[in-house]
Amino acid sequence: MKPWPAPAKVNLFLHVTGRRADGYHTLQTVFQFLDYGDALEFFVTDDGRITRSTPFPGVPEDRDLTVRAARLLQDAAAVQKGAQIHLTKRIPAGGGLGGGSSDAATTLLALNELWDTQLSVPDLAALGLTLGADVPVFIHGHAAWGEGIGEILTPIEPPEAWYLVVVPPVAVSTARVFADLELTRFSPTLTIRDFHEGRGLRNDLEPLVRSRYPQVDRAMRWLSEFGEPRMSGSGGCVFLKLADAERGRQILQRIPPPFTGFVARGLNRHPLNERGDRSHWGVAKR
Repeated sequence: MKPWPAPAKVNLFLHVTGRRADGYHTLQTVFQFLDYGDALEFFVTDDGRITRSTPFPGVPEDRDLTVRAARLLQDAAAVQKGAQIHLTKRIPAGGGLGGGSSDAATTLLALNELWDTQLSVPDLAALGLTLGADVPVFIHGHAAWGEGIGEILTPIEPPEAWYLVVVPPVAVSTARVFADLELTRFSPTLTIRDFHEGRGLRNDLEPLVRSRYPQVDRAMRWLSEFGEPRMSGSGGCVFLKLADAERGRQILQRIPPPFTGFVARGLNRHPLNERGDRSHWGVAKR
């Protein structure tokens, strides 16, 4: 059995274009997956219980996005079966790489198949949106131009470049960043053509996060020695586009403590979309 993949993502740019009456912010961004991420296995049970076999400090089971996603699908489709979820975690929490959202999306996709609930991709994406604004892009499974709160998606084909991702020893709170009064909230809107031509691209959250999290600022300054880094999402991970993987490995050898990092390639298709037959992936019945 092979585990079900949950890839990380990077935001190739992120502009905050406004704020809705309900308090959510409108965005423009481009999501691209990485060939680096978490892995999940699912053990289907007949007792109706949803449990996890991998506890995480500070995250009780009822707040775990994989458990919440499974219970959400179970309720929506009136499923009588249960599941035990085993998660192998590689994506850093609070890093802006979409780890929790990706785990939730893979849980919905996997259990939709394993429980034979037969929900459509749009239905799964709608469920996922109630868990987080980044979940739908992982469910649709294609690199995308994102608008709205990130859920209005247009498939896009950016270059599948190599990236060096630097992980500072901090977990950035997305909610706190968006609630901060100093956040830039009204960037002018761009077009997909602007993105392809590289016009006006930045991460509007970066200056604020750098001022609130000195380790993110330090990581950005160090990585700037080798090119023009960007921060992904609300941080704190920062990344640098590379000519090739070997260049990334060379830079990674020089990374100063306490930072860690990895080299990964951008992917325009979710790994689940690359495999037509999923019957041999991580599932067992109990």
